[in-house]
Amino acid sequence: MNDQAETGGQRVRFYQTGTHTVGNRLMDAATRTVQSSIDRSNAITSGHRACQGCGEALGARYALDAAMRAAGGRMVAVNATGCLEVFTTPYPETSWQIAWLHSVFGNAPAVATGVAAAMRATGRTDVRVVAQGGDGGTTDIGFGCLSGMFERNDDVLYICYDNEAYMNTGVQRSSATPAFARTATTPAVGPHPGNVFGTGKNLPRIAMAHEIPYVATASVADLHDLEAKVTRAMAIGGARYIHIMVPCPLGWGSASQDTIKLARLAVESGLFPLFEAEHGDVTAVKTIRHQVPVEAYLRPQKRFAHLFREGHEDHQTLAAIQAMADANIRRYGLLGEGKA
Repeated sequence: MNDQAETGGQRVRFYQTGTHTVGNRLMDAATRTVQSSIDRSNAITSGHRACQGCGEALGARYALDAAMRAAGGRMVAVNATGCLEVFTTPYPETSWQIAWLHSVFGNAPAVATGVAAAMRATGRTDVRVVAQGGDGGTTDIGFGCLSGMFERNDDVLYICYDNEAYMNTGVQRSSATPAFARTATTPAVGPHPGNVFGTGKNLPRIAMAHEIPYVATASVADLHDLEAKVTRAMAIGGARYIHIMVPCPLGWGSASQDTIKLARLAVESGLFPLFEAEHGDVTAVKTIRHQVPVEAYLRPQKRFAHLFREGHEDHQTLAAIQAMADANIRRYGLLGEGKA
């Protein structure tokens, strides 16, 4: 029996399990992901020092490879300080194979704006600019610069890789840390252990309030959806924002092989809704076929272990988290009831 097949001009061995198999390489070329293409840019190549199972390494590779294809290979990436910058560029090495610039922790949006302006001034209107950072450099330290970029409608796509804490410096709380999660600065002690309920920021909705051309949320658990949103954002002018959930095995206390599983459960529970918005209004929602209870998402993470102590399960807190997920289900119509 022949062990090879031609799929859209790309020769594939049926038993092949190595490079380029991610993203349904055996699918028709029109429905194949960027990651399954032999022509992908490999924006982040091998040799980086990310933790085993790092969701941010996956998210950045997926997003920037898609962005590079959409930009025809003419793109500059600006990176805030954080895990992504540290594990990809330990001096004097780099894992980046694209034009890449490191700024300080809080000014990546401003630096990217300057790069875009420089390209216009030199007549390089064909070069697109992407800025990126973690939740600390986005929702906290870089928040002012990001809001300014939105307010000016600068021609930059900003991507936030949200692992929900300052992982690079020791797992401290950020304004993206979920309620009741244990971090180094929100320990699981006292009558109300973990992160304080009702704190933090919903950055995608804050971005929507600026009425910029495009805002979206994405997950490393849905490669087709993530790539489609990046591709769409790259085709739009002005300020754009994509918020990608990237589980962190180290900071979350989860198994390294569970990264994609946890990202999927966050979506299917309703805690991390996937949607798109244009000029302040939600325009598309990725519905879920069946809502799973939040407990299925929380239990595999040690940062929530205090909620499940044997004989002392915190049913009240679990109910509060479930109510948050249910509110997202209703707000965005995640079960197909419509959106708001």
